[in-house]
Order: sequence, then structure tokens, then C-alpha cells
Amino acid sequence: MTARRQLPTEESRDLLALTREIATKELAPRSAEAEASETFPRDVFAMLGQAGLLSLPYPEEMGGGDQPYEVYLQVLEEIGAVWASVGVGVSVHALSCFGLAYFGTDEQREQWLPDMLSGDLLGAYCLSEPHAGSDPAAMRTTARRDGDSYVINGAKAWTTHGGHADFYKVMARTSDDRNGISCFLVPADAEGLSADPPERKMGLTGSATATMRFDNVRVPAERRLGEEGEGLKIALAGLDSGRLGIAAVAVGLAQGALDSAVAYARERETFGTRIIDHQGLAFVLADMEAAIVSARATMLHAARLRDAGLPFSREASIAKLVATDNAMKVTTDAVQVLGGYGYTRDFPVERYMREAKVMQIFEGTNQIQRMFTPRPLPTYTAAGIS
Repeated sequence: MTARRQLPTEESRDLLALTREIATKELAPRSAEAEASETFPRDVFAMLGQAGLLSLPYPEEMGGGDQPYEVYLQVLEEIGAVWASVGVGVSVHALSCFGLAYFGTDEQREQWLPDMLSGDLLGAYCLSEPHAGSDPAAMRTTARRDGDSYVINGAKAWTTHGGHADFYKVMARTSDDRNGISCFLVPADAEGLSADPPERKMGLTGSATATMRFDNVRVPAERRLGEEGEGLKIALAGLDSGRLGIAAVAVGLAQGALDSAVAYARERETFGTRIIDHQGLAFVLADMEAAIVSARATMLHAARLRDAGLPFSREASIAKLVATDNAMKVTTDAVQVLGGYGYTRDFPVERYMREAKVMQIFEGTNQIQRMFTPRPLPTYTAAGIS
């Protein structure tokens, strides 16, 4: 890929170089086969954890990499450029750790967070339900207090890593009040917890997505994160950061598609001339590059606000909207550049196009992002709501 980063420190530059090396040597050679066979690469997340790439945005005192979000997102971009399923998985894992890191007690963090950030435990995030995808306050999954435990019943849809995760960050209703939602850290081996067969998706087929069933799942009260009724606050605060993660993967995916299109255009000849030298096609490639650069700038602007401790909710929504819409356009154009070959599985651009579509949907559909951006929003920082 082209050199395009301006990182603030030598440490962050070395980190990005390490990520690019792992992406090139370890991830890229496996991605096409794993996606074609719909194989979930659990070992890849263990490897990334050992390399320290799963803990980057968390403070050092929590066992994290203590990197600015600006740097973390560029790491995600590098991963997303070669294997979007893994990039999304890393973002989801970071989101799964958010509630414990910022709303858990010192004792809870000490007990569970090190194994989570190291990658020894892989996380999943259970918020959406079949009838309440974009309206989390309408959820029906319940957590009933029973002595020193809670008993959870319900179903959570569209769970990334569903059936493969080691723990699930679960939002469940603890009162009849619309916002009476609490957050729980549920271990995968909890009795009564099960996963439906994975969804059959058009893209991101190397990422397992399943509905999780909670049938009288008993969870000790010590696994509740924050106070009762704080679950929606925890969820929304985490989603702002999660949207930036998806924006980063989308930018990487678009960059990967552009790189493939440029490489093909430099080799393919028509009428005795490389097709990249035809002005009409060169304009298409230029528009693709402009879309990627603008999406990256929007994403990094939001990240810098987050790093400065300033409100960034609106900017996160805009970044997710711009980056994922642009990724859909760029990957579609990449298929067009390759012509008939772009429509075949002999080249990766058709896969990039299929993978881009869902990024306009998850972490809040882009229609929802358009509703957020013109309205006054609650004020969020990296540590929560104010």
C-alpha cells in the first residue's frame, strides 16, 4: 500500500510497521481461503493478542497498549485492508472490553480485563435484538434479580463471534422503565447460554455472526458492570468508539480495493495502452482516492477529539457514515475497473464489494447516523457520558 500516514511518535510508527508486516505476511495469505470456506480464524485473534494489537486503546494501568485512538484506528485500517472480517473482529473485541474498562470496579478489572486485553479471552457484544436493531431501549431480554445473582432470559441477534467468544457483554432489562437496562459480563460456558447456527451472509463470511439464546442463564451479581439502569449509557458510550472502529475498517477495505484496482490498471492494456493511462479510467481512480482520503481525514478528526477528551459523538457518527458510504462506492468502482474479471472470484474486489455493504448497516445503520448528526446529542467522552 502507498505511504499515507503521519504518526506522532517513533513508537507509533514502529507499531504501524509491525501491523503492516503481520497483515502482509500472516493475514493476507489466509484471507481468501478462510472467507471462501466460511472458517472463523480464532487463532488469528490469539496471534494479534500476543502481538499486543488487541489492547492498544486501553490505558497501561489496565494492561493496555496506552495508544491514542488515532493510532489504534490506523492499525485497524491496515488490518481491514487485507482482511475485513478480522478488522471488524478486533473492533468488536475492543467494544466488548469497553464496559469493564470504564464502568467496572477495580476488582472486576483486575480479575477479568488482563485476559481479555491479551487475547486469551475473545469477546462478543450482545445489544441488538430481532425486533429492536436500531432502538436498543426497546429490548425485551430481561435480567431478574434472584438473591446474589441475575437470571437472564431472551435472545440477542447479530452477535459477532457468536458461538466462538469466551465472554459476552450483554445488555438486559432489569426494570420496566424504558431505560431500565443493565450491563452484564457473561462467560461463554454459562449454563443455558447457546448459539443458533451462524447467519448465512453475503460478505464477512470469515466472521461468525449468530443469535445468542439466554434460557435462565444465571449470572453472579458481581458480573454486573456499573449500577442497575446504567446499561444503555454504557452501550451508547461504547458505540461511539465502536463506530470509529468500523469507519477505520471501512477506510482500510476501500484502500485495499483501490490498491487492487490500480495494480490491475497498470498491467491491463487496451488499444496498445495501459488502461490506467486512459483519462476516463484515471478519473475514476482519482475519485476513489479522493473518497478514501476524505473518509480517513473525517475519521482521524473524530479520533483526535476523543484523544483530547472532547465530545466526539456527532463526529463519530459522521465518520462512520462517510467512511462506509465511501467504501461501498469505492469497492463498486473497483469491480468496474476490472470489468468482467472484477465480477469473478479470481480477484478480491468482488469480495471487497460484498464486505462493504454490511458496514453501512451495523453499529447503527447509516440512516440512523443521518438522524444523529443534525440533532443535539448527549455529550460523550472516551470514559462515558456527561
